[in-house]
Amino acid sequence: MEHKNLGIMILAAGRGTRMKSDTPKVLHTINGKSMIFYVLECAVSIVAETNIVVIIGYQSEMVKREISKRFSVSFALQEKFLGTGDAVRVGFPYLPDTAENILILCGDVPLIRSETILKLVDYHEYHNSDLTVLTVNLADPSGYGRIVIDVNGELVCIREEADASPLEKKISLVNSGIYCVKRNFLVCALDLIRSNNAQREYYFTDIVGIAKTKGAKSGYITTDDPTELKGVNTLGELRILEGLIPDMDL
Repeated sequence: MEHKNLGIMILAAGRGTRMKSDTPKVLHTINGKSMIFYVLECAVSIVAETNIVVIIGYQSEMVKREISKRFSVSFALQEKFLGTGDAVRVGFPYLPDTAENILILCGDVPLIRSETILKLVDYHEYHNSDLTVLTVNLADPSGYGRIVIDVNGELVCIREEADASPLEKKISLVNSGIYCVKRNFLVCALDLIRSNNAQREYYFTDIVGIAKTKGAKSGYITTDDPTELKGVNTLGELRILEGLIPDMDL
């Protein structure tokens, strides 16, 4: 099913220094296919290619050239790596004006299923939310942003591990890095994201706290399968995913 009023941004600008390679992270291959291709195949099963923008940065021309062999999508260049909030800000102008809701995907999460994405989008649209986050419970949440919820079960913020308190680090519900955001709210929120954190970067995750402060309607859904949200940061993790893909019916 094609969502004509949905735009998709795929974050693919990083080098991936922990991969210990000059090859851009998203061009590392899994079973002979670039990681970014799995994400793009998921995206084009949901919207037209004209509704997709890929944010590129490190070795941008190489990434653009590789993607363009198979997909006719738009590209936005993140010239300085100032965080995910900056990446979304750079990509936003390249989305079609008809995109009422914006889905944000990660180029290094290749096992994501279109069925899961559609559940996120459908939930977001049904509840007329300003922001919906895809989350997952992990036995070991180390390295992930924690989903902080108040006593009413409402989203308060996403706390990156570097900024999390010892109590917050015990939270097992974590951020997948995948969101659906209403266009009008996104325009407002991008102007309010600041870099006052341990990394001095513009975290897109701050949009949850902004939604809480502004009284915007936010929510989350939790996937039952942590496997499909596995990201890739090292060659070892890449090999693990290579073994999982044949079992995932992608």
